Amino acid sequence: MCAQTTTLINGQAVASVDARDRGLQYGDGVFETIAVYRGTPLLWERHLARLARGAERLSIRVPSEDLLRAEASALCAEGVRSVLKIIVTRGAGGRGYAAHGVGEATRILSLAPWPDYPQEFARDGVSLCVCDTVLGRNPALAGIKHLNRLEQVLARAEWRTEYADGVMCDGAGNVVEGTMSNIFLVVDGVLRTPEIAACGVEGVMRAVVLDAAKQLNIRVQVDRVTIDELRNAEEIFLTNSLIGVWPVRQLQDNDYVIGPVTRTIQQGIREAHCFDRF
Repeated sequence: MCAQTTTLINGQAVASVDARDRGLQYGDGVFETIAVYRGTPLLWERHLARLARGAERLSIRVPSEDLLRAEASALCAEGVRSVLKIIVTRGAGGRGYAAHGVGEATRILSLAPWPDYPQEFARDGVSLCVCDTVLGRNPALAGIKHLNRLEQVLARAEWRTEYADGVMCDGAGNVVEGTMSNIFLVVDGVLRTPEIAACGVEGVMRAVVLDAAKQLNIRVQVDRVTIDELRNAEEIFLTNSLIGVWPVRQLQDNDYVIGPVTRTIQQGIREAHCFDRF
């Protein structure tokens, strides 16, 4: 395989899919975005487990882990830090929503350069806005990382570069997540994060943080969070698999300190990401 190969589609070094693919036609598939450090996809088992859960929810047959690992290893061999994306679609089929007669699933693995997020985001914190775009409630899709991301696309169009991310709520005004992150807040010393029951993505780093908090004897609650509770929180931070933890220093007109719970969690999960490693 050529060292410059950055995309594999069903194991072949090509850059286009069948126009009939249901991932393109209907968003019929799931994906994972994985931090790669010195050739190793981080949190691989957790990402593959979520990929499998999402595919099972959609009744899509996932390629074997051995096959995905072999192709990922071939792509990720070079470089210090990069981003691996794995997409699995139902495959190519005929016209219409019905999936009868669709063949094998399509697997797409691609490698991208590490994003140019400023290092001071993890040290000094970031600013957030509250998005006007809301998330539709659909328990059948809640938690999984499916290919339908138009709500996030619309929300991200609400600002240019003045914010690092935007808070997304459901139609009832409950906080769910950021456009690209999960949200944590500290209230009366308790670490809280919105439940992902009707919409939103159960992030891999979110799960890492929840596990770390228990090991660090930090009290945790996963429950409904209102926008007023978020605004009045003592601490807020964001998580995803690339950024690890970003403290929040401002939510529009509200200012926050970067408190002890945030810093403790940052240290507790440091080996799970490579945002600040070179």
